[in-house]
Amino acid sequence: MRKSSVLFFVVVVTLTAGLAAPSFAFGRPRHMRKYKPPPPMASVTVTVVRKEDGKPLRNAAVVFHPQTRDGGNEGNMELKTNDEGKATLTIVPIGSKVLVQVIARGYRTFGQEYTVPEAKKAITVQLRRPEEQYSAYVKGPQNANAQTNAPKTQMGQAAPTDSPLLTPPPKKGWHPYGW
Repeated sequence: MRKSSVLFFVVVVTLTAGLAAPSFAFGRPRHMRKYKPPPPMASVTVTVVRKEDGKPLRNAAVVFHPQTRDGGNEGNMELKTNDEGKATLTIVPIGSKVLVQVIARGYRTFGQEYTVPEAKKAITVQLRRPEEQYSAYVKGPQNANAQTNAPKTQMGQAAPTDSPLLTPPPKKGWHPYGW
């Protein structure tokens, strides 16, 4: 009988110490991060239409690049336009800036930065067909406004100086190995 009461006493003390230990170890207050609610969000709707006739473009890629307050990039989100040519993003913070880029096959790329001051922002983008590009194979005068070797976008024109298209074609009878 004595052994069972001693065993019972040891079990009770062990359980009590085991239950009390966490309260001693974690008795001091824990400093957790304070909850910071997200900023109010705006709904940005982009409507993509053709410049020549104003008809909506479906399945155009609309890429949203939200900007932080210090000018950094928050990533991007790509949406496709529906049958009415519309794409809507509802997770843009009110008061922030967003760079909107529109890409559609057969049209010039569009890009512009917008400020979102209110809960709803509507943007209409008119896409244009690409212009004539410069060709080394066309004889005679070319359009003075023709592009160089780089595609021209509505954001600007990129013209790398080390492009092989800017060098003149080799003379007839010339071979790189001298044959």
